[in-house]
Parts: sequence; structure tokens; C-alpha cells
Amino acid sequence: GKKRLQESRLTMTESITLIRPDDWHVHLRDGAALSTTVNHTARQFQRAIVMPNLPTPINTVAMAQAYRDRILNALDQHYSFEPLMTLYLTEQLSALELTAAKNSGIIHGVKLYPSGATTHSDHGITSLQKIYPLLEVMEKIDLPLLIHGEVTDPEVDIFDREKIFIERELAPIIKRFPHLRIVLEHITTLEAVQFIQACSIKLAATITAHHLYINRSHLFQKGIRPHYYCLPVAKREHHRLALIQAAISANPKFFLGTDSAPHTQQEKESSCGCAGIYTAHAAMELYTQIFAQQNALDKLEAFASRFGPQFYQLPLNPQKITLIKQSWQVETQYPFQQQDVLIPFFADQWLEWRLSVEN
Repeated sequence: GKKRLQESRLTMTESITLIRPDDWHVHLRDGAALSTTVNHTARQFQRAIVMPNLPTPINTVAMAQAYRDRILNALDQHYSFEPLMTLYLTEQLSALELTAAKNSGIIHGVKLYPSGATTHSDHGITSLQKIYPLLEVMEKIDLPLLIHGEVTDPEVDIFDREKIFIERELAPIIKRFPHLRIVLEHITTLEAVQFIQACSIKLAATITAHHLYINRSHLFQKGIRPHYYCLPVAKREHHRLALIQAAISANPKFFLGTDSAPHTQQEKESSCGCAGIYTAHAAMELYTQIFAQQNALDKLEAFASRFGPQFYQLPLNPQKITLIKQSWQVETQYPFQQQDVLIPFFADQWLEWRLSVEN
């Protein structure tokens, strides 16, 4: 009788039920890729902020609407999922288009890429001062600015680009536009964590799953590991530990954004491999495992399901999801863009938590 009681207690503690979470930063790509990416994301997330950096950037409301339709067309019927669209900030974007975006009901932010900072960022901003008039409009109409926070100055070491961006570019923006809601995306450094903590309530940050797992040494374990290469690049171990502490801190300024970014195996393993790590296949399992390891499962719902909607001024999701403690092996690859394949994060490795199929 005693043994059975222990077993039932174990079962009770070995699952966690949360308000259905959202992904506040995802790359779904376009075309044939959508049938894979959209459904992986929709399996666990109710909503996702969709990045606009397609080969032809999404920089008008009409383009965002058309892209949203393509995403929904790729969605399996048994999922309910809402893509939250964004515009790509260029120096040519007009105040009129920004106002139309705010009024559209489908656009929830504008993404700033410094030119050349990452995949499909060639149309990005060369000088932040040039877009100050647009930021003024965004502040006035309360349209959030989402930032890829790295300088692209070739003089700056790649491991310092986030830190220098915060000092050189972000601090002046916050000073000049104190009422502008800003998300510093996919933070990777202790300096970013400290800056967010010290800053105004209008500034928040997303934290990816992969940056909670890997430091820069993982890129070079027994050779070059192209599937661990992303931008911003993984940093030293003390930065990874700072990100974990931020994620489990229950500070509403830090919330979930996977930055899941698919590329074909060929693009990742070529002589000039693309930046991006794909985590959409197992995002919640990856986050849950980290929170469990830190004895912080009680903080997971706030990070994954509450703080993002609060910042974006959206209601919490009425649905719930359950994760159970059950080992499973991640697929080696997924079909991608018809003929190609995609190598996911944690490919062939074991995870300790699994999304319940009953969701």
C-alpha cells in the first residue's frame, strides 16, 4: 500500500499544466517551409510574433496580410494558432504605413535589423539616427519596437556586438523615446540582463531555448558544429548562467521567444553556413527541462504564458497545455522545403519532458 501511494505521488508531481504559451519571436520562412514550421510552432504555442525578414522583407500592411494568409493556409486543421505579424523597419517606411499597421489589428511590432547583422538583414538600418522620426511616430501610436541588438561595425569583436549595441545605440534610444515599448530580442549576455533589470518598465527582452543550453565552446566540440551557430552567437558560460537566472527570476521583463530559425541541412553545413538554430519542434520541452533542472517549474508559466501577453497588451490564452516527465528521443531530421531536410536542435538526443498528446 505504501509503495502504491509513493507511485501515485510521483505521478502527480511529474507533470505540469500551464496556460497555453506563446512564442514572442519566431522565423517561419515562406512557401513550402511553412508546412513544417507553422505546425511545429502551433503544436505548443497559441500565438507567435512572426519575423518579417523574408528574402523580400515584409514592409507594408498588405504584405503582412498576405504573408499571414499563407501561414494560416499551411496550418493543420486540428490546431488553433494566431500569427502576430510584424513589419521590417527600413529608412523608407512612412509614418502613414506605421499608423496603418497599428490600426490593422494584425501587426504587433516593427523589427529593427542593423544592416548585415543576420540572415536577410541586408535591407536593414545603416544609421539609427535616420529612423528617429519613425521611432517618434511609433512612440506616439504605441507600436512596439523589436530590436536585433548587435552592432555591425567590423572593428567590434563578434562576442562584444550585443554589449556595444546596448551602450552605443540602445541607451540613447531609450533616453530619447522614454515611452516607446522596446523588446531587445534573443539576449545573450550578462550585460544585457543587467541593463534590462535596471531599465524602465517599457523595455523587455526575449530569451531563446538554445541560449539556455549552449555556450561558445559548444560550437567547437570535436570540430566545428554548424548547427550550434546562430546570431547573436552563443557567449561564455557565465553569460549562459545569467540568462538562466533571468528566465527563472519571475521578472516580467524577461519572457519566451525562441528565435527558432530554420535552414536546410545544406545551408547549415556549407562552406559559409547560415546562422540560425531550429527549436520549434520541441521548444516547450527544452524550456521545461531547464526550469526543472533549476527547481523552478513554478516560474515557468509566468515566463512562457503570462509576461509576453502583459507586455504586448494582449489577453492570456484561455487554453492550457500539460507537459509530462517522459524521456523521448528527438528526431534526427525533419522534411523541409519539399526535397530538403532540416536538422533540429538536440537532434538524436534525449529530452526528459514531453508535451502531452492530449493537448
